[in-house]
Amino acid sequence: MADTLTFNKSFDPQHGVAVEVAPGVRRMTARNPGPTTFHGTNSYILGSGRVAIVDPGPDDRQHVEDLVKAVAGETVTHIVLTHTHRDHTGALAALREATGAATAGSGPHRPSRPPRAGETARLDAAGDANFHPDILLGDGTTLGGESWQIEAVTTPGHTANHLAFSLPGQDLLLSGDHVMGWSTTIVAPPDGSMRDYMASLDKLAVRSERRYLPGHGGMIDDAPAYVRGLRRHRLMREAAILDRLVKGDRTIAEIVAVLYREVDPRLHRPAGLSVLAHLEELVAAGKVTSDGLPTVEGRFAPA
Repeated sequence: MADTLTFNKSFDPQHGVAVEVAPGVRRMTARNPGPTTFHGTNSYILGSGRVAIVDPGPDDRQHVEDLVKAVAGETVTHIVLTHTHRDHTGALAALREATGAATAGSGPHRPSRPPRAGETARLDAAGDANFHPDILLGDGTTLGGESWQIEAVTTPGHTANHLAFSLPGQDLLLSGDHVMGWSTTIVAPPDGSMRDYMASLDKLAVRSERRYLPGHGGMIDDAPAYVRGLRRHRLMREAAILDRLVKGDRTIAEIVAVLYREVDPRLHRPAGLSVLAHLEELVAAGKVTSDGLPTVEGRFAPA
């Protein structure tokens, strides 16, 4: 299969229902649809009897009640996070209170680089700075119970603390928001880093798992080829940004107006942050100049 990038938006969220998507893996999609969340955030229940829940989802009482109902008669021993954006962590406190489970993840929310002027508000709005895991997971750390096991794979880029989770023996990876089948991932500084994101794509592309279960949307088949397609798409986007600068664009707003003209206008702001992430790397590589440190409001030109 060629490394082409084709998005798959055919997904039935079946809100409120725990859908078995692989042996020992149930998916429940929260009712928080939107331009950046698709049909909602996916929570995953791993195992049976004594189970783990990966990504409790947004601060929504109905979703918590649905999860608790889905595991009635079972014991939730662990609540695991792929990363600390609020659409994945908002339900954590309520679910932990309901289950008494231990929490696990890659540490508190943190930026990929120090925030610059005007960026603190965006960081605080997106990230959950209150998360402090009971169990700290690093690259290759394994965690498991009687009927489930995961291995953490560090995949920074979307956030600095992003993790994916391999399910040994199942040819399956929980990819969080790093790789999704319905859309590209937003890489928004200072939380995100395009350099880290591309390195994490390279890391996943050489792994053996063929199927991914993402944080939003449905299963991704032939995942390594899809990951290579994502990487090529990012390189094409970088080239398109350079082309816009050569043609006279000087601001991110001007670039977004052309490159994302067919995209939902509600996504133009996050698209601008991804353009900033590309420009940061182009400035660092000496291909682009900026009027000071790169910011959303900055001016840019080809070097």
